[in-house]
Amino acid sequence: MTNQRYHFEFTGAIFREGKRFVSLCLDLDVAPQGRTVREAKKMLAEAVALYLETCFESNLPYVRPVPREEDLNKCVKFFLTRSET
Repeated sequence: MTNQRYHFEFTGAIFREGKRFVSLCLDLDVAPQGRTVREAKKMLAEAVALYLETCFESNLPYVRPVPREEDLNKCVKFFLTRSET
């Protein structure tokens, strides 16, 4: 059995939510959190890897569950709402 390697690039965002930092992979809709930005980035990388591993092992598609345009509109509204307060 050959050990295949894949290269993926995804868009991520990190924002503060109270005392925690939430990291969000916009392409897969995966959103872990951490106590610091560094921890949130690390948790995001781990969550994305586990998500993809599960998809490959279960022969499931790893496509976005939400159309990108709809997701971007929600992000813009979220950030506009957050910055207005």
